[in-house]
Amino acid sequence: MITFFQAIVIGFIQGVTELFPISSLGHSVLIANLFGWHNLLAQEASSESSFLSFLVVLHVATAIALLIFYRREWIKIIKGFFSSLKRRRAVTAYEKLAWLLIVATIPAGLIGLIFEHSLRTQFAKPMSAAVFLIINGCILMAGERVRSAKTKRDDYSVDATAKNAGKLTYSRAGIIGVAQVGALFAGISRSGITMVSGLYSGLDYEDSARFSFLLATPIILAAGLYKLPDFLGANGNGVRPQMLAGGVAAGIAAYFSVRFLDKYFKNKSLKPFAIYSLCFGVLMVVFQLIHG
Repeated sequence: MITFFQAIVIGFIQGVTELFPISSLGHSVLIANLFGWHNLLAQEASSESSFLSFLVVLHVATAIALLIFYRREWIKIIKGFFSSLKRRRAVTAYEKLAWLLIVATIPAGLIGLIFEHSLRTQFAKPMSAAVFLIINGCILMAGERVRSAKTKRDDYSVDATAKNAGKLTYSRAGIIGVAQVGALFAGISRSGITMVSGLYSGLDYEDSARFSFLLATPIILAAGLYKLPDFLGANGNGVRPQMLAGGVAAGIAAYFSVRFLDKYFKNKSLKPFAIYSLCFGVLMVVFQLIHG
């Protein structure tokens, strides 16, 4: 059974690492191992448990935080979606952005639905998570090499991001969606791999980050709502207060994380996160070799 302390710690870590490009699933595995919470690790690798129901709550809380922060943009995106249906074509920046998000969501959603359980049970283990965290650092470093050489824009509004993201082709959006499948491996960051794919597609850091956060919202929310019956069912019995406490921690952490990162990527890079992933991953590999 998860305690209030464990729930709040893991919730806070989830809220931060889901948006920072350093892998929330990888950190939940590695931190639980560092603290000696082996019962939680065993539950995470199982097919059904109260801990998995707890993760559902954390994902929903994170998605709600993203929706709140980008609420104005989501209103425009939803309006753009329906107006494009009426016109039968996407004309404005937000109309095209709506369809780009849909195209990019489909691959990760379908593949995640089919393979999420098998990949989690096979790779949600400390050594695997540490190795994939090192790989995540290498992916972020690769993104640094292909970053746009464009002059920084003076306009840092989300409207500008919508216009620039609108320059993406639907095939590129599909590639970004497929790339997100890597996040099913504990240690590979969803936001990180999405940002790197955006950089490869010609977006700059700011646009890549915002497209990543907008894209993460429906995916995280859908995954959480799909498994919400687990929380409401027998798996939630006796631990719902702890789960809700963790959800509050995750939501608050996620909100302030996206608020920070939305400003950070206006003029900063992925390099600090790449270095962190490499260093922490190596340390965790050494830790596993020493402690078994």
